[in-house]
Amino acid sequence: MRLFYCAATATMKALLVALTRWRVEGKENVPRKGPLIVVSNHMTYVDPPLLGASVPRRITFMAKQELFGPSLLGLVVRAYGAFPVRRSGVDRVALRRALEVLKKGEVLGMFPEGKRSSSHQLQEAQPGTAFIAARSGAPIVPVGISGSEKVRGIGFILRRPSIVVRIGRPFNVPSNEADKSNRSGLAQHAELITERIAELLPPSYRGSLSFQNNQGSTNEN
Repeated sequence: MRLFYCAATATMKALLVALTRWRVEGKENVPRKGPLIVVSNHMTYVDPPLLGASVPRRITFMAKQELFGPSLLGLVVRAYGAFPVRRSGVDRVALRRALEVLKKGEVLGMFPEGKRSSSHQLQEAQPGTAFIAARSGAPIVPVGISGSEKVRGIGFILRRPSIVVRIGRPFNVPSNEADKSNRSGLAQHAELITERIAELLPPSYRGSLSFQNNQGSTNEN
């Protein structure tokens, strides 16, 4: 599984260099050791391998259950090391698996919006990422992706679209007992996660949420 991840990541890097104008900013913000939650906006199926190629640590992704069917895609997703999560209700098995990844000092990859954004604009984060962050105490590294939505059809090869992956500084959400189960507390943490991702995106990707005018720092490194 680790061998497949390394091979797939190397292949993705080669394709990005050859077919796009790919740029990564802020690699120095990724801690080299210890548990970590990498969170990003999500626009296309390209995003997980794009993050794998851009972040200088191996990422274990939480992915929707529908991707794990008896198909070639399902085999690839499993070989990549991802694990399934049920998007309806509370998937306690997936939550335990996520916490186990972090307990081992590894990197968990999550898309807090819970699904791809068809508008390519950032949507509100769901509470799942906030819950895992509060329960584990692991630092969160926010990532803003722009341009990956342009990788579609065969025509993008001629255009060589610009793809920017901007990695922000790590941060933590409060991990007191009340915040681990309190809906209001988790909602505040989810909003913070969304804001940190938004700060790393161009204004046109931030959507119509209330924080879009609070541009903050873009963490351009």
